[in-house]
Amino acid sequence: MAATFFDFPMHLDGRGRTAVTDVDDHVRDLIYQVLFTAPGERVNRPDFGCGLKQLVFLPNSDALAASTQQLVQGALLRWLEELIVVESVTVTPSDASLEVAVTYTRRDTGTRHQDVFTREASR
Repeated sequence: MAATFFDFPMHLDGRGRTAVTDVDDHVRDLIYQVLFTAPGERVNRPDFGCGLKQLVFLPNSDALAASTQQLVQGALLRWLEELIVVESVTVTPSDASLEVAVTYTRRDTGTRHQDVFTREASR
C-alpha cells in the first residue's frame, strides 16, 4: 500500500474529506514550506524556514542571486537533509515574484526531481 500524506496547504477534496497526496508531492510541499516560511513565523520552531519571500522586494543583482542560492541550499540542507540531496538551486527574481528552481534527489528512492517554486510578492 502506497503511503499517503495530508496535502499542503490543508484543504478538502471533492468528497469533503481532508485532501491527501503521494510522497513525491509531499516532498515538494516540504520544500515549499522551507523556502517560503519566514524565521519566527512558527511559534514552536522559530528558526524554521529561510525567509525567501522577503527577498522579492530587494533590488536585483548578481550578489543577491548568489547569496539567495546559498541561503536556500543551506536551509534545505538543514531541514530536509534526511529526505533529499540538493543538486542545484537557481533563483530568478522579477518585479513582483520570485522563482526558485530546485534540482534534488530523493534519498529513499534515488529518483531525481526538478521543481520550480514561484511566490508572488503580495502573498
